[in-house]
Amino acid sequence: MVFQIQKRGTSTRVELLSGLTTFVTMAYILVVNPVVLATDFAGNPTGLDPQAVFLATALAAALATAIMGLYANLPIAQAPGMGNNHLFVSVVMSLGALGIAQPWRVALACVFFSGLIFLILSLLKIRKAIIDALSPSMRAGISVGIGLFITFIGLKNAGLIIGKPGTLLGLNLHPTPAGFAVFLVGLLVMTLAHARKWPGSILLGVFAGAAAALAFGVIQPPQNWLGLPRITEPAVFRLDLAGALTAVCIPFVLIFAFTDLFDTIGTLVGVTERAGLVKNGELPNANRALISDASATMFGALLGTSTVTSYIESAAGIEQGGRTGLTAVTAAVLFAVSIVLAPIVGMIASHPSITAPALIFVGLFMAASIRHVAFDDLTEGLPAFLIAIGIPLSFSIADGLTLGLLAYPTVKLVAGRAREVRAPMWIVAAGLIAFLVFVRARMG
Repeated sequence: MVFQIQKRGTSTRVELLSGLTTFVTMAYILVVNPVVLATDFAGNPTGLDPQAVFLATALAAALATAIMGLYANLPIAQAPGMGNNHLFVSVVMSLGALGIAQPWRVALACVFFSGLIFLILSLLKIRKAIIDALSPSMRAGISVGIGLFITFIGLKNAGLIIGKPGTLLGLNLHPTPAGFAVFLVGLLVMTLAHARKWPGSILLGVFAGAAAALAFGVIQPPQNWLGLPRITEPAVFRLDLAGALTAVCIPFVLIFAFTDLFDTIGTLVGVTERAGLVKNGELPNANRALISDASATMFGALLGTSTVTSYIESAAGIEQGGRTGLTAVTAAVLFAVSIVLAPIVGMIASHPSITAPALIFVGLFMAASIRHVAFDDLTEGLPAFLIAIGIPLSFSIADGLTLGLLAYPTVKLVAGRAREVRAPMWIVAAGLIAFLVFVRARMG
């Protein structure tokens, strides 16, 4: 069998349900990505048509997730990444300030070349070497950090955590009543279903939240349940490859490459660690997963969207029992179908309080990996802790992972245990320092 369903202790029904759960949890990207990419931070059009971005997002997610499922046989979905899309907009603005015409086309080409770099590194198995060099505590720290990150996003989406002057963050004592009610209904149904071991507990909670949102008038049913995107400015194959092959664009290619490199490694390690797929310190089909991810970035750029990456929301499907590529293929099919079901998908994904409980649940389960961090060994516990706390506080998997990757060899060296650090970790640390000093710092 292609998916080895019985070998991984699952079933076709569980895999299909898990794929549906993953899709519903991350379907918001179909609505959010077009909004982000179509307008810059000053409120000006970037040149990308929102409907074209919607089509590119759905197609890229469907294609990339299908490749991950069929080629790597992992329950991990892919789509244009949040954070990466904001980085894309900042690059578009920077290129526009430099006087480059149609900067969105050049930015797409920069993403394409960053994917090409990923692909070369994956084929040379350099990215896999980095993953294999991570210690068990570092792997657990990544899982915990992503869990806290997901929980933070869930609480923010629920309107319970807000920005506050002086303390940066704080509890919202006056949340929107209807939005909070939707969140509460979803959370309670999810808790009830999970406590009674009902199948599809996370999905049931999301559907209950959607029903409550309709009842409370938080969201409105679509006028047409079926519909295709209406595109005025196509984005498919519109990237300016020649424009990106200039000296001024090389730093942009590198920052896309470094950001997604560690973002992907963090997601793959954290999610698969939680799924119990890591055996003897190694992730099965790791290099295939990395090749799938690299190819996804290139395909996404060709279709007209920002960097495509592995999604932490895949953990929602894993918590439903997904263990094989069938989970990913199911989500991929749903992404493809969403092109004609845009109004329905948009309705469910339009209000963050509907999926907020799912993120909190997934975060809880992933944070349980903290028990595997060797806190009695400071040289293992400190870097893992910095990753775990750095990811949510920096609001970036890549930046949080950077803290740990720099701390790990440093702490080992100071403790006189440098021999315990594998060669790839030294190389990565040196590369990160060079990148932070000569590229990232100059980007602002």
